[in-house]
Amino acid sequence: MNTQLITKLPTILDPTKMPQHVAAIMDGNGRWAKQQGLPRIAGHQQGANTVKSLLRCCKDWGIANFTVYAFSTENWGRPAVEVDFLMRLFEGLLDSELDQMHAEGVRIRFLGDRSQVPLGLQRMMDKSIDKTQYNQAVTFNIAINYGSRKEILQACKSIAELVKAGELDVNLLDESMFDRYLDTHELPDPDLLIRTSGEQRLSNFLLWQLAYTEIYITKTHWPDFSNDEFTLAIADFQQRNRRFGKV
Repeated sequence: MNTQLITKLPTILDPTKMPQHVAAIMDGNGRWAKQQGLPRIAGHQQGANTVKSLLRCCKDWGIANFTVYAFSTENWGRPAVEVDFLMRLFEGLLDSELDQMHAEGVRIRFLGDRSQVPLGLQRMMDKSIDKTQYNQAVTFNIAINYGSRKEILQACKSIAELVKAGELDVNLLDESMFDRYLDTHELPDPDLLIRTSGEQRLSNFLLWQLAYTEIYITKTHWPDFSNDEFTLAIADFQQRNRRFGKV
């Protein structure tokens, strides 16, 4: 990492110990809205502002990858009006923010099965990928209709087909090769996972990739997760002794 490229880094952070991949489970949008006496959709709107703010922090502070859990495979079980709003919110945000993100060097990628996603959003996703594919300031990974178990199962199926066709020797299969069949191929595993609103579970998110990720849990609801608290999360990460199973 070229520390000279980092700008606006809070003084409490060590530029030589910055995580290169931060992932976030953005919990508490609905609870935040209820506390404010607002409909749940208002929480999602405010949560989107938090995403934009933290994405800019990642770009300015030299964090190369930022991954957010926007919509899980289980979220289809929410009320239809909320699901419909979320899909329209994702499409609208991509449409309204794409030019600015492109200008700031953001590369946009998506994780998950897009086959159930509305066609309008699918087209916007494709447009976002194509327009930003060569940007290098920060990679923004958005997990939509994503479930880690489904991702791992699909990878197993793809590998099994290759073995069945005689194109792959199963004895040569290792972790590195398996990674190639995951949605996160070409990405480093997350260094830091942030989960807001006090929840203490992984919720079917990046189960393979989080094997040695440091986890930071806060009771703050996602819409209130400020740049200052993001700074504290990274400062906490920088105090961890990452042994990766070694002494």
